[in-house]
Amino acid sequence: MDLFPDEVYLFTPKGKILALPRGATAVDFAYAVHTDIGNRCVAAKVNFELVPLRTVLHNGDRVEIITAPHSNPNPAWLGFVETGKARSQIRHFLKTMHFQESATLGERLLNQTLSSLGLKAQNIDSARWDKLLKDTGAKSREEILADIGLGRRLNIVVAHQLARGSEGNVPEAPSSGPFTILGTEGMAVQFGKCCMPIPGDPIIGVIKSGQGLVIHTHDCATLRKGRSSADKWLDVVWDKNINRPFNVNIKLMVVNQRGVLAKAAAAIAEAESNIENVHFANEGEYTGLYFTLQVNNRVHLANAMRRLRKIPEVIRITRVKNVPV
Repeated sequence: MDLFPDEVYLFTPKGKILALPRGATAVDFAYAVHTDIGNRCVAAKVNFELVPLRTVLHNGDRVEIITAPHSNPNPAWLGFVETGKARSQIRHFLKTMHFQESATLGERLLNQTLSSLGLKAQNIDSARWDKLLKDTGAKSREEILADIGLGRRLNIVVAHQLARGSEGNVPEAPSSGPFTILGTEGMAVQFGKCCMPIPGDPIIGVIKSGQGLVIHTHDCATLRKGRSSADKWLDVVWDKNINRPFNVNIKLMVVNQRGVLAKAAAAIAEAESNIENVHFANEGEYTGLYFTLQVNNRVHLANAMRRLRKIPEVIRITRVKNVPV
């Protein structure tokens, strides 16, 4: 400690000593053990006590990393990791995952457009792909698919280039069926924070360069502002088998009486919905309670709102959309 005051010495469960810079966290320790351990870590035990991953480690700590096979690095880790190895490995993983997800989305978009032209993706021979790569300067087929998923290339243009094997004028593609949103997409498909769509809402997709496909509700004010880029709009529908929670904002106008918040929380719990966030504001003689709930779909939301309406102190309840972002 006297010779190296800027380092901390830590023990693995097997007694191996690791030296890390002072201020290092459990995530830094996980990546120091092995990259795969860092990518899959979900929690840590320091001196046999469970601690958050952002916990700063001290000299002599015994650190055990808990992993899960399907866990991935969180971008928020970049805000507190101390070592260069941890930071570079997190960025590399996120970049690779984003590329793979974008390529998968791009492949789905391209296959749908090829189908509308009466073609099947498996019938496009390698010679047409090679010519497309040469004409566009792309390094690989995956790069073109990722560019489609990220909105850097139009799937209609690529489909016609593959169909004709040239870069001539691209006629308008025949109308095809809507693109199906599976609900499990990651970075390549995002849901607009302005309108927070949930399954059951009428939706439309907008392909934004560098972001991928962003899903909005039909009545989203942010969407109406961007009508000039309507060539990148995509008709989308929800998959029927989506089974995961989505965040939604609601507002309750209530009489300011003791116990109202507890009643509202109980009603939400009875509807099997989780509360992500809550805050309130005085609005004249009433109080506005603002909840961010987790619901599976519009039916689930309607059930929660129906239970909230039964509370005597609730004057009005509305869903809050078109929040500025």
